[in-house]
Amino acid sequence: MSTEKEQRQLIDTSMPLMEHLRELRRRLIVTGVSVGVGVVVCFFFAPDIWSILVAPMNDALRANDAGTMAILAPLEGVVTYLKVAVASGFFLATPVIAWQIWSFVGPGLYKKEKRVLLPLVFASTALFVGGAAFGYFVIFKYAFGFFLSVTAGAAEAVMSMEAYLKTATRLLLAFGLSFQLPVVVFFLARIGLIDARDMISGFKYSIVGIFVVAAIITPPDILTQSLMAAPLILLYGVGIIIAAVVSTKKRD
Repeated sequence: MSTEKEQRQLIDTSMPLMEHLRELRRRLIVTGVSVGVGVVVCFFFAPDIWSILVAPMNDALRANDAGTMAILAPLEGVVTYLKVAVASGFFLATPVIAWQIWSFVGPGLYKKEKRVLLPLVFASTALFVGGAAFGYFVIFKYAFGFFLSVTAGAAEAVMSMEAYLKTATRLLLAFGLSFQLPVVVFFLARIGLIDARDMISGFKYSIVGIFVVAAIITPPDILTQSLMAAPLILLYGVGIIIAAVVSTKKRD
């Protein structure tokens, strides 16, 4: 049997863990509520959000006189609006989610780590939004028009709302994530896995890798693949500068 002193020590050592778990639960509840409120709010504006999201495709359809957007199933319109509301709700709640993560992780970090982490959170968010914006304003504008122009006059397009939403969200997410390249380079350089010399020597292989990634996440045509690869090559160059500044890799 354990003594009273041992029991007291056991309680003392287990309390911090329980406090962390309660804190985590509270943060998750706040995050869930914020996302729920965001989804409800966005549902009332779902038609307007959908109009913005589908505008590039509608412009391409009108420019090529190719067809129209259509509902192919009885509940497709409502389900599409609901999916738009969910995705928009998450996006609307992003500041709250980021703050909850920061508030939970921040107290356990050193002052030097806090000074680095907070700018990284903002940089990562800005890069994700920038990547999604690039996909919307550049890729959507030129790629959709190009695709429809290939078959213009041969067939009339009947575009499904659900199919378009799936394609659009997949592309926007892919562009947002791919623009995280400088952040990834920062972490790899910070922990000493790579430095600027490694990135420069591997530049030609990285170009091949970038075009492979572009071929995977974009439609199968050279135009959109090139439009995707160009900013990634530029971001790779930015990554070289970042690695030169922050790398902790030791060389003999």
